[in-house]
Amino acid sequence: MMSTWRKRRAAKRSNSKKELIEEKTMELLMIPSHFKCPISLDLMKDPVTLSTGITYDRESIETWIEGGNQTCPITKQVLKYLEPIPNHTMRKMIQQWCVENKDHGIERIPTPRIPVTSSEATEILREIESCCSFEQHDSKYSCRELVLKVKIMIKESARNRRCFVTNGAGKILSSTLLGFSEKLSVHDVETMDEILSALTILLPLDGESKSILGSKSSLNCLVWFLKCGSLSSRRNSVLLLKEIMRIDEKWRVEELLKNDGVLEALVKLVKEPICPTTTKASLLTIYHMVNSSHSINEKAKAKFADLGLVELLVETLVDCEKSICEKALGILVGICSSEEGKRRVYGYALTIPILIKKLLRVSDLATEFSVSILWKLIGKNEKRENIGGNIVLIEALQVGAFQKLLLLIQVGCSERTKEKASELLKLLNLHRGRIDCIDSLDLNNLKRPF
Repeated sequence: MMSTWRKRRAAKRSNSKKELIEEKTMELLMIPSHFKCPISLDLMKDPVTLSTGITYDRESIETWIEGGNQTCPITKQVLKYLEPIPNHTMRKMIQQWCVENKDHGIERIPTPRIPVTSSEATEILREIESCCSFEQHDSKYSCRELVLKVKIMIKESARNRRCFVTNGAGKILSSTLLGFSEKLSVHDVETMDEILSALTILLPLDGESKSILGSKSSLNCLVWFLKCGSLSSRRNSVLLLKEIMRIDEKWRVEELLKNDGVLEALVKLVKEPICPTTTKASLLTIYHMVNSSHSINEKAKAKFADLGLVELLVETLVDCEKSICEKALGILVGICSSEEGKRRVYGYALTIPILIKKLLRVSDLATEFSVSILWKLIGKNEKRENIGGNIVLIEALQVGAFQKLLLLIQVGCSERTKEKASELLKLLNLHRGRIDCIDSLDLNNLKRPF
């Protein structure tokens, strides 16, 4: 094992020495001036020429243009066309020079892929838009091929992705999905699946695309894939649902809640996670559903509780990352607003210890959520004694709630959280004499073994 470690260390040292030698070689080797980018002064990897006739490295000049500049950096002339033209002759000359100097450690620059132009992106998107016609069966398959082509181009480079986004790919793909979803059939499933996949690559979407995806037909389509699709389809569906769900748009949450099986599908994604991103998207979607103020929302909270979401979330909180922890606690705040949800939270033995553990341990938001849940469970209300509030008070004291809440007020928190913590301290103080508590000050005079 020690010899293996030494070999690895020696390999790392040799690689670092090799890189250092290559850097020094590049410095000592005279690079022809016309091979250097006028902006970065480095060897051009993808030379392109502007309408002014000056050649630059693509990355450098595109950064210049994306910064809002519409002039040539060298000549200061206004550019007639912002789209740079690939300089193949210059690129071949640079590659030949690299080959000739390979003995000096110079590697040949690979031939770059030609990025998609605005006109090409517009043409492909226009074809996709025209393919959303149900008169000919063949058009549906051509639409799928076009969407696959778009996906490949977008994945090739960030520049291609920006080009498609600028030319309205999100809106056109969302509209195409809406068109197919209004006449949902078995033949259209593969096409819609590819559209969902392409849309997730384009995230975040613009407002118009979100509005189209939030329509009734599109929501029904997303829910169908969420329930019946493959793992990738379910992942894409929940990512898009998360994107379009907002608490302030109550009608959209209402439409989603009307779909049979959507609650079970979301809980299943949390119970049987596909990936951390999917889990976070599922939790955030559920969060919007349980925290929106609507009459149908109360039934959803009770349904989530019956599906075992409370126990699942508490077990998730035992060991999870910050983002998932915050979302899980936020959902529990919403579920505790219903009597059925509150009973389920009361009935699970791990709830109080986990909530106390998360105080001041994760983030300010997680602390606020934890205090809100405790306040809803054992705060002042007429039904507290009937549903076990006093028992929870004693349990909270036993796991150190009094000390944690007192420390929270001392270190500082929001006014709303401070009010809830103060009320909880008053209630806990009434029961402190009923249990054996160890004051940390009692340990001050004990001899330490260190």
